[in-house]
Amino acid sequence: MERPIWKRQTIRILASLLALTLVLGLNGCGGAGKPQEEQKKEESKVPAAAPKEPQLVVYAYLHEPVIFWDPADVFSNEIIVMNNAYEQLIRYDTASNKFIPLLAESYEVSKDGLTWTFKLRKGIKFQCGEPMNAAAVKSSIDRTIERGKGASFIWSQVKEVKVVDDYTVEIHLKVPAPLDYIAAAGYAAFVYCPKCAKEKGSDWFSQGHTCGTGPYMVESWKRGDEVVMTKFNDYWKGWSGNHFDKAVIKMVPEASTRRQMLESGQADYCNEMPFEDIKALADNPKIEIIKTPSYQMMMALFNMEKPPLNNKLVRQAISHAIPYDDIVKHVFHDYAEQSKGAVPKGLWGHDDNLPQFKYDLDKAKALLAKAGFPNGGFKLVLTYAAGDEKERQVAELMKSELAKLNVQMDIRGMPWDAQWEMGKAKQPKDRQDIFLFYWWPDLADPYSFLNAVFHSETDIVFNLGYYKSKEFDRLIDEANSVAGADRAKAISLYSQAQKTLLEDTPAAWIVDLQYVRPKSASLKGVVDNPAYAHVLFFYDAYRE
Repeated sequence: MERPIWKRQTIRILASLLALTLVLGLNGCGGAGKPQEEQKKEESKVPAAAPKEPQLVVYAYLHEPVIFWDPADVFSNEIIVMNNAYEQLIRYDTASNKFIPLLAESYEVSKDGLTWTFKLRKGIKFQCGEPMNAAAVKSSIDRTIERGKGASFIWSQVKEVKVVDDYTVEIHLKVPAPLDYIAAAGYAAFVYCPKCAKEKGSDWFSQGHTCGTGPYMVESWKRGDEVVMTKFNDYWKGWSGNHFDKAVIKMVPEASTRRQMLESGQADYCNEMPFEDIKALADNPKIEIIKTPSYQMMMALFNMEKPPLNNKLVRQAISHAIPYDDIVKHVFHDYAEQSKGAVPKGLWGHDDNLPQFKYDLDKAKALLAKAGFPNGGFKLVLTYAAGDEKERQVAELMKSELAKLNVQMDIRGMPWDAQWEMGKAKQPKDRQDIFLFYWWPDLADPYSFLNAVFHSETDIVFNLGYYKSKEFDRLIDEANSVAGADRAKAISLYSQAQKTLLEDTPAAWIVDLQYVRPKSASLKGVVDNPAYAHVLFFYDAYRE
């Protein structure tokens, strides 16, 4: 008989702890073993001290932890693993609205905003032992651009990356784009070992290997289950103080199991939990609830290439049939608010003066009649990520309201990668009608929300409503090109672009979320930074 998942987790953790006591350390890309030094013959009669018990942190995660492994390609759930294995030149602190030096100890920008000069820290090593230097920075950016995958578009305004000396790199831009936000992005801004990338290649990364400068490296990976990370002994910040030796990102789709693991001490942190469970966990002295603003939005993308949603009036009718207030109150327990525009509240570029679709079944009926469906009479397929109770509840509420318009909706909870693959099917008829999902930024910039999800695409990545508008594309591309020199103009252009979206209605923007996450009371040092959604920076956390 198969063991319950939480028991399997206990056995795996105990096995990992036992294995760690038998290994002195790991070195090399992807966790290659490092042999022990030969012990000197009896130089002392003093008994050896008992081995220190390794410190372990467990993150119970709703989804598959990694979709992409190549640091140039990442653009999904792997944001947690990647931001612990790799580092950027700088990091954006949303709380202080400042950029924190990371691999670059300082940087400056020319008056025209076209040349950015980064001074790198010396003595930093990649996880394979190779030095991190200006050549590696250039190689990482150039390769990411050349591959053209994932969030590589963030570098679209780069003209040239120039090595000035071993520890100075210049990035020359075509236009004054906001390179500070780009260089700090949670995706596609990673600096990784050029030797590993060249000699071993993307297939090697895809086998579950990492080669960054981050504090943790991958020890093991089991698809559909977990990623185990172990500390990189030569991490440039060092390991003095209280740090975790190992981190486990465990896929746990069932909310009840995540809660059980947290209450029993088998998990330390959860990225998502039904609010009914949050309320109960708040009364547990061993659990703490973290509440922070986020840049995360729930939206429903409409298939604009498939009838009847290829009719704008039908899309607008459905947008008026969504019970936004009920969703905020009953699904998110007021830890969210109805979205206004396609850029979430709190992120620059958000326009609080934009109109909203309001729940109005009479208006929805009138729009359907105008579209040629006075009695409804059609069926829609909505997909969402299986295991996400909030998405399921939102889908059920939408289904209930659409039924009042004689519109049937088939709700399908699917593993995220399967939902995404269906959305990218070559034939529109093989795709969903409505794709319900969350979006969080690859960089803390409105271009993240507007480009990745709505810019015209030939090969579909995340434009899963299949929206194409030359005017919209022009507006956001121009905004991105001037944002580094004229923020006010960029904001105006982004506002115009959002008005275009609202008119065309390729999506229903449902709610802007607040993060409400349970953690073990013994887990300290947790800082929830919405610019790096869902990331627990393991190096900064510790056990008290």
